[in-house]
Amino acid sequence: MRGLLRKLLAQPGDQVSYQLRLVGADGSETHTPLNPWLGQRLVLHFSGVIRCVHCARQTKKSFHQGYCYPCFQRLAQCDLCQMKPETCHAHLGTCREPGWADAHCWQPHWVYLSNTSDLKVGITRQGNAITRWIDQGARQAIPLYQVETRRDSGLIERLLASTLSDRTAWQTLLKGDPPLQDLTARRDQLQQTYRGALEQLDCAWQELTDPPLELDYPVLTYPTKVRALNPTQEPRIEGCLQGIKGQYLLFDQGVINLRKYAGYEVEVSGAAC
Repeated sequence: MRGLLRKLLAQPGDQVSYQLRLVGADGSETHTPLNPWLGQRLVLHFSGVIRCVHCARQTKKSFHQGYCYPCFQRLAQCDLCQMKPETCHAHLGTCREPGWADAHCWQPHWVYLSNTSDLKVGITRQGNAITRWIDQGARQAIPLYQVETRRDSGLIERLLASTLSDRTAWQTLLKGDPPLQDLTARRDQLQQTYRGALEQLDCAWQELTDPPLELDYPVLTYPTKVRALNPTQEPRIEGCLQGIKGQYLLFDQGVINLRKYAGYEVEVSGAAC
């Protein structure tokens, strides 16, 4: 198999099911199930070719998980407000791509609580929640609030981040599953604690009562020491595939975040360990 990497496709179930996604020279995609490769030897041979995930231009370096520098500078999806949603300015009419803002910012969002490396607060579009939780490797997740726009979700996230983390410790994430927690009780406590402060924010919000979701990842063995594998330094990455979590492949000699290397050309092969 050969093509340009894209983020892994994932489906929830008794265990999360993953597919490797590659884009060919003609723009066609192939999706290959990855779970059956667990315990097998997998070889990723990177050619050194990198193409922008938006315009397909060849580039020496990618930005923001797969964009060439001109697209990184030009596209709304690469703006700083994607990292800091409370700074979203679509409501001011200043978004450089109003159509993109309509599809992504002017949509109902959830503020949620997830158990990744520990408890953290995050945001996601309402219909994208499960995909978001899987991509970040959450063991458990529960929605806290629903709001009307991305900016509103960012305002609430920033408020809650005064007492909760909004980051995942990726090395801790890949060393094992965190202890299960009573997210329903924690949600109820947070909603009660922050009710007064939320009423002072310039946004409408609704408390949610959905049950928590638990996710199980296809992992045979977690590493005791986590070493990040970088295809720019190690063009040939190979080893026994021990697991898949979030967007990471866990090998016996290190881990690689495939989403980080979207747009990189790779040849994939395998054999028995």
